[in-house]
Amino acid sequence: MANRNRPEVRAAVHRRIRRKVRGTTERPRLAVYRSLNHIYAQVIDDQKSLTLASASTTEKTLREKTGGNIDAAKRVGQAIGERALAAGIEQVVFDRGGYLYHGRVKALTDAARAAGLNKGEAKEPEAVAPEDSPKEADAAEASAKPKRAKAKEKKEPKVKADKAEPSAKKEPGAKQASGAKEESSAREELSAPEEPSGKEEAGAKEE
Repeated sequence: MANRNRPEVRAAVHRRIRRKVRGTTERPRLAVYRSLNHIYAQVIDDQKSLTLASASTTEKTLREKTGGNIDAAKRVGQAIGERALAAGIEQVVFDRGGYLYHGRVKALTDAARAAGLNKGEAKEPEAVAPEDSPKEADAAEASAKPKRAKAKEKKEPKVKADKAEPSAKKEPGAKQASGAKEESSAREELSAPEEPSGKEEAGAKEE
């Protein structure tokens, strides 16, 4: 069964992160820790085991009313960014402390970047394609319409040809049937014996 104890799970994730993330003198580690009511940030040189700058909502100037919301996290991020720059630090590696990268943790990190840390890693806004002018749009529609009309013209003769085929097939059969009737009637007329007229019958009786 999976471990559902949140502190233990976070500690395990943090240990896994710390195997890869290590602060140096050139690029120290920005470590974040948050509790229910406060959030803390430290810039640490792991080679010398030295904290170079720190900020948290336990300071009255950064806490204001409460330290457990996103606004307080932004204030701490801006403060740690300014203090790190004042100490001559421009590049850091981020240690999220085993927390998910959202909410207060994300707000703190974004504020630190906005203050000037890791300028090279800031994402550039995506280039937006310029919208077509009304004239270009009308020209595109006009060029598209003739193509559709041609496609319809090509399809229509096929449909007519298909409809005409059954009638063409029926006509020869009808002609053959009428021709057969005419031939049979002509044969009957030839084969039928001619009946003698009344005058011929009277002459035969006199004889």
